[in-house]
Amino acid sequence: MLTIILVESSLELIPKELSHHQSVLAYSKKFKKNISNTLLDNSWHFGAMKGLENEIKRGRPDIVHLTLLSICTSPAFYENKIRVFVHTVNNKIISINNNTRLPKSYHRFQGLIEKLFLTKKIESETEILMEMENSSLSKLISKIKPDEVIGLTTKGQKTTFENLIHETKVNSCILIGGFQKGHFNKENEKIFQKSFSIHDSSLEAHLVASRLVYEYEKTIFI
Repeated sequence: MLTIILVESSLELIPKELSHHQSVLAYSKKFKKNISNTLLDNSWHFGAMKGLENEIKRGRPDIVHLTLLSICTSPAFYENKIRVFVHTVNNKIISINNNTRLPKSYHRFQGLIEKLFLTKKIESETEILMEMENSSLSKLISKIKPDEVIGLTTKGQKTTFENLIHETKVNSCILIGGFQKGHFNKENEKIFQKSFSIHDSSLEAHLVASRLVYEYEKTIFI
């Protein structure tokens, strides 16, 4: 099974220090939302986010939504050939059951994730579909015990999606940045056993995920 982890993903609730900013208050009033359980989104909260620590990696839940759709609507995911986790910029881990059908509408996805932050679990009548816990990336890796950990970064060795898949081991774990700009932090880079670059410039996470899954499916469904 191939494991894909979105790392340092731009997924978090509005920080308390931003809760009194005009743009946050206006958004909350317009959509009748509780500020303490609302996703940070720079489309609406850009003014409040100016000067926020690590700003370029925060406030982009749409990146996570698009990337998860690229993975979780694939035949390989439905047939339990891929498992996926989301590691957030604030060290929370989201695990996703392969029976989960994520909403294609961003607004429904937003509501689902806000509920997950509140309840820590999304359940059907028979099983847990999504679960959130506080954990670092290194702890997650120790828990799932992959044969190798591969980071995709522009600082890595040049390769292609096809070669990457052919060179991976049976139980590999591939890490994709779930943020808009920048690089993995140094602590997480230490976890890489190998690092590869698919392109000279940074590619969007959903594009990387979709092409990675496509090449993987070509090998397992041959």
